[in-house]
Amino acid sequence: MSTWLRNVRLEIGETTYGDGSIQTKTDLFHIQVAQEGVIQTIMPATENVLDANAVDMEGKLALPAFKDMHNHLDKTYLSLGWKACRPVKSLSERLALEAAESEELVETAEQRASAMIELHLSNGVNHIRTHVNIDPYIKLSNLEAVKKALKTYDQYVTYEIVAFPQQGLLEHEEMPDLLRQALESGATILGGLDPSGIDKDIEKLLQVTMDIAREYNVDVDMHLHDKGQVGFYTMDKWLDMVKEQDYKGATVFSHAFGLSKLTPPMQKQFAKKLSEYNAGIMSTIPISINSQLIPIDIMIAQGVKVALGCDGFFDSWSPYVPGDILEKVYNFCEYTGKSSERSLRESLSLITQGVTPLNGEGEQVWPMVGDEASFVFIDASCSAEAVARLPKKRQLMHKGRLYKSKH
Repeated sequence: MSTWLRNVRLEIGETTYGDGSIQTKTDLFHIQVAQEGVIQTIMPATENVLDANAVDMEGKLALPAFKDMHNHLDKTYLSLGWKACRPVKSLSERLALEAAESEELVETAEQRASAMIELHLSNGVNHIRTHVNIDPYIKLSNLEAVKKALKTYDQYVTYEIVAFPQQGLLEHEEMPDLLRQALESGATILGGLDPSGIDKDIEKLLQVTMDIAREYNVDVDMHLHDKGQVGFYTMDKWLDMVKEQDYKGATVFSHAFGLSKLTPPMQKQFAKKLSEYNAGIMSTIPISINSQLIPIDIMIAQGVKVALGCDGFFDSWSPYVPGDILEKVYNFCEYTGKSSERSLRESLSLITQGVTPLNGEGEQVWPMVGDEASFVFIDASCSAEAVARLPKKRQLMHKGRLYKSKH
């Protein structure tokens, strides 16, 4: 049985005024969603729809459902009550603290992951790429718990699971086989972490990662916090190995701080290489004054797939709980000085896997009949306002199913 969504606000174009300013045009529509979760009909709201299953969206703006492309469902303290972070002097000390508490936290992993998933759903996220710690202390326990949590909400969210060697790959001899076991037990992507900063052997770590990725025919998502030449060398070396060893999977460099200190011409040149080798970039839009933002606009201009993620929140690394992927777009626009209607609107693509209601020329390209019926319904006049004002009241629809919070 199909369902009608009445009085949905859609962006339909833009108006350019004599002073060069742009305003997004919208109108109200009725949308029929087939039982299979795809859009069956879109008609002007001036036409009558008589259907007992009709849901009145009351003029709310429809946006493409959001995607968090870098998360850690197993790390959060959500649902456990307040807990501040313990200060540390180094990354190794932080990792040691995390390892020490991992066995205690594993008992509540499913509960905590569920709390984070529910927060994402309430904020309009219908896809999560989560990294899950695989280490010698808890082995695959977190993976099993996160899989259960995701299964509970799979009518509202799709997901990817990254087997993540948070404690390093080379120091513990059992780690390569633990990652293999994770890929055989539900993880869909192989993770990696700072070959120089953690394992102190760039070439060996990259090769072991490559061997496992090729063995299981999976994509790779590599956390690279290493800055400067070391971080850049790591990315460049991996891409050379991709070509030399005929690696067929896709690569994502998360954080990729090694890009920030390159000159703009070098950034542009390397962006072309990233695009050529099917390598994307994921950023959390770091707010620390010590972390310079990577050149996202240059990457996008050269055809590199760029996405955003919330990363971990309210965990041993950070006491804060914004947990809103739309806020990451807001931060990106604020930091880079974007203030025009079009630049704000186009930045939404960073959390929708490139889908926006209007294209670069201001022509409507979404939604269309036959598209997946996955939306965020939001109180805003247009997507630019949504980015700049961060309206809190949101309603997610995933493949034709409206999410109803348990709370």
